[in-house]
Order: sequence, then C-alpha cells, then structure tokens
Amino acid sequence: MNKRKVCVVLVDRANYGRLKPVMHALKDRPELELQVVAAGTMVLERFDQPVNVVRNDGFTINGEIFIELEGSTPATMAKSVGFGVVEFASEFQRLKPDLVLLIGDRYEALAAAIAAAYMNLPLAHIQGGEVSGSIDESARHAISKFAQFHFPSTQRAADYLIRMGEDPANVLAIGCPSSDIARTLDRTLTHDLLHRGGGGATIDVTQPFLLVLFHPTTTEFGGERNQMEAMLEALRRLAMQTVMLWPNIDAGSDHISKAIRSFRVNHNPAWLRTVTNFTPVDYLRVLGNAACALGNSSSFVRDASYFGTPVVLVGRRQEGRETDEHVIRTAPLPDDIERIARQHLAHGRYAPSTLYGDGYVSEKIAEAVVKLQPYIQKRLHYIYDEI
Repeated sequence: MNKRKVCVVLVDRANYGRLKPVMHALKDRPELELQVVAAGTMVLERFDQPVNVVRNDGFTINGEIFIELEGSTPATMAKSVGFGVVEFASEFQRLKPDLVLLIGDRYEALAAAIAAAYMNLPLAHIQGGEVSGSIDESARHAISKFAQFHFPSTQRAADYLIRMGEDPANVLAIGCPSSDIARTLDRTLTHDLLHRGGGGATIDVTQPFLLVLFHPTTTEFGGERNQMEAMLEALRRLAMQTVMLWPNIDAGSDHISKAIRSFRVNHNPAWLRTVTNFTPVDYLRVLGNAACALGNSSSFVRDASYFGTPVVLVGRRQEGRETDEHVIRTAPLPDDIERIARQHLAHGRYAPSTLYGDGYVSEKIAEAVVKLQPYIQKRLHYIYDEI
C-alpha cells in the first residue's frame, strides 16, 4: 500500500507548539508518511534554532529553508513572502507530498499555501475561520481560501468558514491541538527550566511570577515601541518577578526589543528575566504556572484558557478573538495594565476552559487526514449550491 505523504510546514516556535501532537498522531498512522519542512524563525540562530527541539522530539526534518529578510519592516515581511514562495516551491517539488498541512496565520505559512496551490497540491489548514487584529487576519482567511480541508479550533470559526463559502463536508474536526498537550501536561516547574537560557533576575518558582510576551501589531507599524514602553512602565509599578520572552520577527519587533534593552539599562530591574525560547512543553508549563500573563500572544487567549491563567490582553493584535473569562482586554496604557493585573492577581486562577479544545483533537485530525479524498479544484460552495 502506498502511504499518503503529508508535509507539515513549521514556521515558528508557536507553530510547532500547536502542531507537535498532530505530528505525533500522523507519525503513528501506518497509512501516512510524515514529512516536515522547517522555515521562518524555526531555523534562525537568533531564535535559538527551534528546529533542533523538533529533532530532539524524535521527528525527521526533511527540509530547512531560509526565507526571512532582515529588517523587521513591512517591506521585509512582504519580500520574505516572495522568497518563501520560491523556496517552498522547490521543497515541494523535491518532496512531492500528497497533502500539505499548515496552521494559523503567519506570512510564512501564506507563502507555503501559495506555492502548494499553484503546484496543484491539496492543502489542509488548522485554525482557520478565526478573527483577530493585524495583517494576520487577512493572511489567515487567504490560507483558508487556498485550502481544501479545514480543522478550525472553535465552532464559531467553523461557522465562519462555511459562511466564507467553504464546503461543510470539508470542515473535518474542531478544536486546537495544543489542548492535547495541556491535558496531559506535567505542570511541575523547576528552577533549571526557567534559567537554562536568557538573562536577568533569578526567578523563585515557589513564588508568584508574571509571564510577558508582546509582539508587534504590523498594521500599527511605528507605534510598537511606545506600546512596549507602556507595558514596561506598568511592570515597573507592579515590581513582581517577571519572565519575559523576546518578540517574534514581525515588522516592528526590533523596536520592541530596543525598548526592552533600554529599560534594562536605565532601570536595572531586579525582578525581570528575559528568555529567548522555551520548548513547546516548557512554555506551557510556564504559562500554566504564571500568576498572570500580560501581552498580546494568541497563546494567552487559547492555551491559557486550559489552565485558567489570568490574562491582561494588551492592544489590538488579538482584537475579535473568542475569549473566556480569564481574559480582560485593555489599551496599551500603564494605568489600565497595572489596574487589571492587580485585579487578576487578587482574583487568582480561573476555572479551566475547553473553548479551544477538549484535549483530544490530534487523533481526530490524523483520522480525518487518513480518510479525506484529496482534490485540487476548489469551488465557492454556497454559490454552486444555488446554481
């Protein structure tokens, strides 16, 4: 029996964090052959080469491609998409997959979707149909329109895909696969885990700490440094031990990084530790143990819900996303960030939520990938139903 070759595209650390359980489920199916292509920040040394984490987890990397143009500006992002189309096309031509599997809304994933679609390779897309801020909103819907098969994270997202003209028969499973990791996670947090890399304060894992992750909102390019400075001022007032991850590579990330470095020089905060990267499992351990998370990462909306971790969601990057009660939104203003953080800290943890998955998602995706019937030519479903 010829195995169906499924090519999973990984483009950043969060990407892999959500795809890891799916990759294990695909690998365990005798009907499938898993292929893995790593791109984007997965292969960059400045992000601690997360691709090595994938290898250490037992996966074979079938291809590594470099597509990121330095600069972190809107122009370099746009040009990186172009490089991505070229490089992904070369890898797909070499690997000859039967199906390409993508997740989310990264511009690198959009490049892979364009390359696959024009090479007549069927696409399956996880996390389509969601609403958010930034250019990610457009990239996500564009990938969905290229994709033949869909694995949305929530029922609302599934409904939106169908309203966008996707065939309900090809909306194959609902739930975010990272819930699978959260369900089985040993949440024990050790001193070594928080201090293997990075620099700054020593974090006492027996005491409450904050987790901070703030990415640029590319449609607001130019304002991200002021937003980060507002976040840092709120953290200065809270003066609580804090673990902060560096931002992603999107346009404006250098401005955020400069704000962090300048703050460290000017204030020498004894409570702040900065970290380049965690493995997906370790990141969830940190998120699951944080007293409060502050920033604009999508993980604060979906992954934090499994643990009931309180979240101060800052700015418009996740505008429109479905959230549970653990999330309170605010503009990037120091007074409001501080006030909501103190409110959350006084409240404590919230009840766990299954809004983004019940922890049994990956097996459903793998089973659907085995059973689906690949096809190339898409149709706008509701229009053709009316003709």
